[in-house]
Amino acid sequence: MKSVVVVGAQWGDEGKGKVVDYLSGSFDYIARVAGGHNAGHTVIIGKDRYVLQLIPCGILRPKQHAVIGTGTVVDPAALVAEIAMLSKAGIDVKGRLHVSNRAHLIFPYHRELDKAAEGARGANKIGTTSRGIGPRTKTKWRAVGCACAICWSRNCLRRKPRMWSRRRIGWRRARTAQTSTFHTKSWKP
Repeated sequence: MKSVVVVGAQWGDEGKGKVVDYLSGSFDYIARVAGGHNAGHTVIIGKDRYVLQLIPCGILRPKQHAVIGTGTVVDPAALVAEIAMLSKAGIDVKGRLHVSNRAHLIFPYHRELDKAAEGARGANKIGTTSRGIGPRTKTKWRAVGCACAICWSRNCLRRKPRMWSRRRIGWRRARTAQTSTFHTKSWKP
């Protein structure tokens, strides 16, 4: 099985989407393996313009499969909106869009944490998109996050809420902080 990997080395905006779109017609599966819906790419096919932020552009080709891989962080609301946009454009993703059961989910409180952390930085803001990707990635690497597979388990809603509520307590602390830095130690469970 042949494979090609397209890697960006300039933190985005280097044209990966164009390269992947160009190559996607030669492969059965096109995967996105990292990141979230904070960026994306625009693909123009004929007179049609598609703005994709989470789903790999291979989905625009009728026979290819698109994979949202293990390293991605997925906001369910953003994913549903992107699927709806594609559906409205006449692109059927059923049976062709696959999401790894190890991709981690972004919840509304991740977005709130992102906004609170950015606000706490004062003049030292870094310019986040406030979409919760940074806080979600932190919890993923600390092994306290919620992957898609966990949400498909019967016990998910019994085990995780206590941990999530502790995160919200940290969010409240971050939001009321008067310092210009945000310390994650203040909201560890």
